[in-house]
Amino acid sequence: MSFNVEAVRQDFPILQQQVNDQPLVYLDNGATTQKPNSVIDAITNYYRCDNSNVHRGAHTLSDRATGHFEQARKTVQKFLNASSSDEIIWTKGTTEAINLVAFSWGLSELKQGDRVLVSHMEHHANIVPWQMVCQRTGAELVAIPVTDQGELDLNAFEALLDERVKFVSMVHVSNALGTVNPVADVIELAHKVGARVLIDGAQAVAHWSIDVQVLDCDFYVFSGHKLYGPTGIGALYGKAELLNQMTPFMGGGEMIETVTFAETTYNRLPYKFEPGTPNIAGAIGLAAAIEYLNQLDRQQVEQHEQDVLNYALERAEAYEGLRLIGSAKQRAGVLSFVLEGAHPQDVGMLLDQQGVAVRTGNHCAMPIMDFFGVPGTIRASFALYNTRADVDALFAALDKAKRLLF
Repeated sequence: MSFNVEAVRQDFPILQQQVNDQPLVYLDNGATTQKPNSVIDAITNYYRCDNSNVHRGAHTLSDRATGHFEQARKTVQKFLNASSSDEIIWTKGTTEAINLVAFSWGLSELKQGDRVLVSHMEHHANIVPWQMVCQRTGAELVAIPVTDQGELDLNAFEALLDERVKFVSMVHVSNALGTVNPVADVIELAHKVGARVLIDGAQAVAHWSIDVQVLDCDFYVFSGHKLYGPTGIGALYGKAELLNQMTPFMGGGEMIETVTFAETTYNRLPYKFEPGTPNIAGAIGLAAAIEYLNQLDRQQVEQHEQDVLNYALERAEAYEGLRLIGSAKQRAGVLSFVLEGAHPQDVGMLLDQQGVAVRTGNHCAMPIMDFFGVPGTIRASFALYNTRADVDALFAALDKAKRLLF
């Protein structure tokens, strides 16, 4: 049985609307994905039936909320194939998860003369926290070069690896180019020199299954809203031995065992990294999103998404005046391009008038934009509910935009 995309589209109520008197064609999934009814219902049901704080309440609502909240953690554990739910830390999203590792691990482990490697195609969220920590510790942040195709230069990466390299932090899939990085090779090579590795999976988790034990990464991070879940929730996977060694990123309630004015002792994993009231509804919604994906044939989804992307690439390569940014052999879900003689923002506004939602700008990845010599791009990014018809609508809208601009 083939993937029934039309049936799937019916699960997403936001897609059943018109924007500017045109059927919505949503191609901004790299920024955030839409939510199926099951996720919306899970969040609503929590607030309607179980709303309460977790872990400490001596009443039924708190018990129910705690049960759903901790079951959601186990759902994420199984989704990533972590060895224990204690290795799953709730965060607001990928950005907070990277900051947690940068400050909790980096401030105590990095020193003058050490190096942190990131790729040239990183999102700002995987550059700025490491800059901040390197400034405090005296360590050096070094960018791994990319090729003219927008692929990681693996030879250059190997040449950078020596005893000075203590940490490698890298995106699994580039949000600006769609490049899929060879993260398994990166992890293996980095570990040979004793470096720890964090993989930013924000753009990867929606497209295929992740197994952190097979990858053997030290940390893996992602955001719920890139995975058909709600905003404001994400997860950090970390190997338990490392998380146990790390000092908490933030202080407050829940993350403590005992508090006196003389000293504080910290709670056990995973709670020592989760101060304050967590995003309970967000965790429950994220679990519902994972459960939604799990009831689909992930291989069929992956094949469908690749077909849509390949079709978009074919249309783009044949389109007069269009320049693709990045031409990696392995790519996922992203068509990043410029139109000759047109500002990306102007094109995006004209597409929106026709109901086509894309993203324009530097995509929080200024270094890779500078590398390609552009201030920004037009980015169409695809999800499991997109179709070839959506691609046709994009290029029909581009035709009209060109007539208006030129």
